[in-house]
Amino acid sequence: MNIFRANNDSIQRAAAIIRDGGLVSFPTETVYGLGADVFNPLAVSRIYEVKERPFFDPIIVHISNTAAVDELVLSFGERARTLADRFWPGPLTLVLKKTARVPDIVTAGLETVAIRMPAHPVALQLIESVGKPIAAPSANLFGYISPTRAAHVAEQLGDRIDMVLDGGDCPVGIESTILHLGEPVPIVLRPGGLPLEEIEEVIGPVAVHGGIAGSVQAPGQLPSHYSPNVPVRLVDRIDFQPAEPAAALLAFRAPRGKLPFARIEVLSPDGDLRVAAANLFRCLHRLDSADVDIIYVERVPEIGLGRAIMDRLRRAAGRKSH
Repeated sequence: MNIFRANNDSIQRAAAIIRDGGLVSFPTETVYGLGADVFNPLAVSRIYEVKERPFFDPIIVHISNTAAVDELVLSFGERARTLADRFWPGPLTLVLKKTARVPDIVTAGLETVAIRMPAHPVALQLIESVGKPIAAPSANLFGYISPTRAAHVAEQLGDRIDMVLDGGDCPVGIESTILHLGEPVPIVLRPGGLPLEEIEEVIGPVAVHGGIAGSVQAPGQLPSHYSPNVPVRLVDRIDFQPAEPAAALLAFRAPRGKLPFARIEVLSPDGDLRVAAANLFRCLHRLDSADVDIIYVERVPEIGLGRAIMDRLRRAAGRKSH
């Protein structure tokens, strides 16, 4: 695995790899992405192959400036510009009608494309150095825990990819919020690192995609996703005796007193949802690598970033074992 500390030289090397049709993992403020030249269908097909990702799951396109949207979408309307002005760079993905230049393999055959501008200096410099947008899902095996540090990428993808840019831990730690702007009322297709309350403060009410079933319109909509190898079970209370001798607990807040679990991880000692989101995947990675039979997870309040956290946890619990 070619892991390089992100600096000007390594970023230029990574950009050359992408321009030549290769795959590079790079940090964003949300999770580590696996990037390819968006206009190179063969390179994008390698993303699907490396991740073992089904071809019906679309890929987000990352840009470094708003001028790039002109070659990606047919119309970047007033709502989109308002949101971009307020939240880009940042963890907001906008879904809009695509141009013919965007390969169908990027959008899984949909007439829309998902685009965002990441709020991470390494990601932005990489995209600028490539000289074109980068197609990039999370840099992990499909359906497994998302990576928030370079070591997570190495553990899951190994030598399948050409290079990893190590930019340290991802500060947000949970994927972007995906907002579809093609309807009269915008629809949140995936809750994420930008709470919907903040979106509504800018453009008014938005709808939320109902449930975790139905056709896939954006990444992260399958019933089972973000899953550890160890089974996950959601619980409302943590003061119970687990039936399994090697049971782990992922607690929202720091527990009071001693609990009968073989391993305990805490999302946020004082219940801060932003801290909990940043720690979510890191905690799941640690518990997944521990010698435990099951991971019990305490539910978090479904307000603000709590919606995105619970979305990930429900999908993680959707698959009992691998």
